[in-house]
Amino acid sequence: MRKLILAVGGTVALATPLANADVVGVGANVSYWDSDLSGKVVNKGSAVDIENDLNLDSDSNANFTAYFEHPVPVLPNVRVNYTTISQNGSGQIGLEEFDGILPGASVDSELDLDQLDATFYYEVLDNWVNLDLGLTARKLDGELIVRDTTGTGRVSETTVDGVIPMGYAAARFDLPLTGVSVGGEGNLISFDGDSLHDFNVYGQYELSLLQLRAGYRQMSIDYEDDDDKMDVELSGPFASVGLTF
Repeated sequence: MRKLILAVGGTVALATPLANADVVGVGANVSYWDSDLSGKVVNKGSAVDIENDLNLDSDSNANFTAYFEHPVPVLPNVRVNYTTISQNGSGQIGLEEFDGILPGASVDSELDLDQLDATFYYEVLDNWVNLDLGLTARKLDGELIVRDTTGTGRVSETTVDGVIPMGYAAARFDLPLTGVSVGGEGNLISFDGDSLHDFNVYGQYELSLLQLRAGYRQMSIDYEDDDDKMDVELSGPFASVGLTF
């Protein structure tokens, strides 16, 4: 992790003298993400497949983003992003016991993932080609609750939480005089056997202050917290509406 932070930090430091912004910019958007879920969760050495065993289905995947950009040299721009994911389902434990729940038991499950990002970045390019580089601090809170509904009443709870530094990059290409653009952005880190990435690509249309965006997002979390581990991936289309000033 230290090597990645130093590498990204060094890249951002080198980019800082080239960073520029002509005016103050403020914006915010809200989006809905229709994601599919796959992977597994480990609790005290026992694992469960959250797609095949638990049959988790999307309930609500909401995202909120706000940013503030300024022309002050050296000081980074600021971006805040909050993603909340809630999925639930009914399924059956597979051939192996999971945290005291016997094989073949019917279960109800709830998965909640909350992520709050604070990103500090520089605009390396700011014309019809836009490039931002920076660092993100991500507060990750994840919880999986599995309830045995076949008689024992056993309830398993798996939780992970932490503040994770990640490298950030965003690029956008504008078609002049049309309001149409395409782009992508992402966060990434890998350390000590854990890894997280969160990428999206999109098409965008701006009309006056209104910003409409649609695209595809993929997020992968492979994170261990003591005896609990989440190794999950979410991916699917998203759509957002926002305002820029």
